[in-house]
Amino acid sequence: MSKEWVLNIAFNRWQLNRPKYVGRLAEAIRVCAPRSEEEWEQYYYEQVPKKHVPSGWRMFGRTMAEHLEEVGRRLFAKISEQLRKEVAEVTEEDCIAYVREVVIHRTYAGYVTEKHTVYEQLEQLLGVKLQPAPDSWDRRYSVDFFIPVGNRYVGIQVKPITYSQTPELHKWQQWMQDAHERFHQEQGGRVFIVFSVTERGGRKRIWNTDVLEEIRREIRRLQRMTGPEA
Repeated sequence: MSKEWVLNIAFNRWQLNRPKYVGRLAEAIRVCAPRSEEEWEQYYYEQVPKKHVPSGWRMFGRTMAEHLEEVGRRLFAKISEQLRKEVAEVTEEDCIAYVREVVIHRTYAGYVTEKHTVYEQLEQLLGVKLQPAPDSWDRRYSVDFFIPVGNRYVGIQVKPITYSQTPELHKWQQWMQDAHERFHQEQGGRVFIVFSVTERGGRKRIWNTDVLEEIRREIRRLQRMTGPEA
């Protein structure tokens, strides 16, 4: 929208996008690992105030929806008081909608873009075609993609993370162990977790590159089990 540059400048200038106002978004969406924007929105409203806010954080209102409205009102107050000439067209409703757009829609869109970028990197580096896992597999096995090898499958789970989370990657394996073992027993192949990070400049890359050779070995193992027709 034409007035978005004003909203963007003000939102950043008065630091209303900081964790003390909207929570730790990058951390929260990676823990949530949503399959849809609606799932992310629900997680944000219900879990961010419990798990992803800095010490001393307080909610403006009874719910996170009311909290975001109040952040939008504060944005409007800053704009109307200090940028009056430039923002004659900006309304309080614009500000409330913009805060929600950034916190819910754009955070989710960035997360989806990161997972898709890593998906493309995996296909290129492994030289195989990855297929999106059906919803039932996501719920039962916690996998995002799979690689068919004959009548068996290798599972792939992509986990975007922040650099601050890298010392605790082993926890993901522990949390997903039961679901991934279920996949192994029922689908024949192992599941591999691929962690991705965003570098300065926005480039996405695979963090645990050693997993690539593990995936290649698993594909070769299943090919030997299946026979030459694989």
